[in-house]
Amino acid sequence: MDPRTEIRDFLSSRRARITPERAGLPAYGGNRRVKGLRREEVALLAGVSVDYYVRMERGSLAGASDGVLDALAAALQLDEAERDHLFHLARRSKAPGGPRRRKPAVTVRSTLQQVLDAISDAPAWIGNGRYDVLAMNELARALYSPVLADPRRPANTARFVYLHPEAARDFFVDYDHVARGVAAKLRMEAGRNPHDEELIALVGEMSTRSELFRQRWASQDVRLHRSGHKRMHHPVVGQLDLDVESLDLPAEPGLHLNVYTAPAGTPAADNLALLASWAASQQTLPTEL
Repeated sequence: MDPRTEIRDFLSSRRARITPERAGLPAYGGNRRVKGLRREEVALLAGVSVDYYVRMERGSLAGASDGVLDALAAALQLDEAERDHLFHLARRSKAPGGPRRRKPAVTVRSTLQQVLDAISDAPAWIGNGRYDVLAMNELARALYSPVLADPRRPANTARFVYLHPEAARDFFVDYDHVARGVAAKLRMEAGRNPHDEELIALVGEMSTRSELFRQRWASQDVRLHRSGHKRMHHPVVGQLDLDVESLDLPAEPGLHLNVYTAPAGTPAADNLALLASWAASQQTLPTEL
C-alpha cells in the first residue's frame, strides 16, 4: 500500500472514466491516444498548472491545499466517498511512512452486547472497517450462520464473500453487487488506516487467493458504509429482503452497528419471525468469537 502508487493509480483511474463531453470540454481530434481526459484537461478544469497536476498524479499530494484538493475532486467528478479517499491519501502523502501496527484486539463492551441482546426482533451485529464480526445478537447468529460456518475467528464477511464464493453466492442474492461493495469499502478503510497490520494481511490473503478480489481491488473504487437494502437466501427460511441501517458508534471509533429489519406484514418479516423460532429451537448456534 505505497502511498505514491495508490495516489497515481487512483487519480489516473478517475481521469480515465471521464470523457471530454462529460466534462463539458470540446473533444478536438477524433483519434485520442488516452482513455478519458488528458492530464492537461484535468489541470485546466482544476485551475492548476499542467506540471503541478502531473506531479500530483505521480503521487505527490504533500503540498496540496484543501482548496486545490476540492478543485481536483470537482474536476474529476468524485463522489463523496472518492473525495474523502482523496483527502485521506493527501494526509498520508504529508506524513508518509510509518510502521505497520497491530491494533489491540477489539473487545466490545458488555453494555453494547446488552444493547444487541435487547434487540430481539431484528438481527443486529457490531463490526469494524475490516469486516470483522465482533458481537452479535442471537437472531444475527441465526441469519449469518453460513458466514459463521468458517471456524476462523473473528468471523469476517469479506473473507466469506471472496474465499468461499460458492457459499456466498448461495447466501447473497446480489452477490456481484455485494462483492464490489466489500472491496470498495476495504479500499476506503485502507486509505484511513494504511498501517493496520490486520487489514494489510487480509487484503494480501484475498489478493493471493481470489482473482475476483484482485480485479475489484485494482478498480480503485471506494465506498462509504451506508444504510441500504440486502437480499439474502437463508438455508432454513428462504429469501429475506431486508433493510439495513449501519450506524457509527461515536464512543467506539471504527466500529459500527448494523441492524436488519423488514416492514411489518411482508414475507420478509414473516421469514424473520420464522428464523427467530428456528434459532430458539437450536441447542447451540455458531458464535462470532
